[in-house]
Amino acid sequence: MALYKRAFDLGSKSRFTVASLFHSSTSTSTSTRHVSQAVDSNVKRAFLVDTLALVRNLETNGLPPKQAEAITWAITEVLNDSLENVAQSFVTKSDMQKSEMMQESNLSKFKSEVKTSQEHHFSLLQRETEKLRNDIDKMRTELRYEIDKVTAGQRLDLNLERRRIQDELATQNTETTNLTNKLDREIHALRAQLEAAKYDVIKYCIGTLVSISAVGLTVICIIL
Repeated sequence: MALYKRAFDLGSKSRFTVASLFHSSTSTSTSTRHVSQAVDSNVKRAFLVDTLALVRNLETNGLPPKQAEAITWAITEVLNDSLENVAQSFVTKSDMQKSEMMQESNLSKFKSEVKTSQEHHFSLLQRETEKLRNDIDKMRTELRYEIDKVTAGQRLDLNLERRRIQDELATQNTETTNLTNKLDREIHALRAQLEAAKYDVIKYCIGTLVSISAVGLTVICIIL
């Protein structure tokens, strides 16, 4: 397992990668290097790897030539599959340009839709605002009319109440004047009666004194 892991590490650290075909040579000449080559059908590029050095390294670690070649072939297959997966995950420049053009077209369409929607909503908002303003003006007019109506009614009621109070005050003043005049007349009559009674009392007193004086003089004359 350590040898397989070391072989995989050596294959993953190589600078070049391979595609699906692998050719190795069993020649023992140290001056010849056998290179496997494969071409990616999508991107049309060749990937190279030094398989001979990998086989020699595996043989140096005690593996038979056939087993070393099989391990090298398996490693190159894995690397090739990885390259194919990576190549499939990328897109070409033309596809990228098409995608950018589609995105720009979608963005322009989205901007146009947003602008149209904004204009539509703005128009609706203006109409709603105008309707609301008209309703407010109408309510203001009705409220002013009601206020004027209530004010006029209250003013009329106040005028009527003031006139009623003025009439009551005038009536009370008249009654007070009549009562005062009546009291004055009664006071004058009572005063006249008192004066007459006083004169009568004085007259009776004088008559009584004169009578007493006459009786006294008569008695004195009789006695003398």
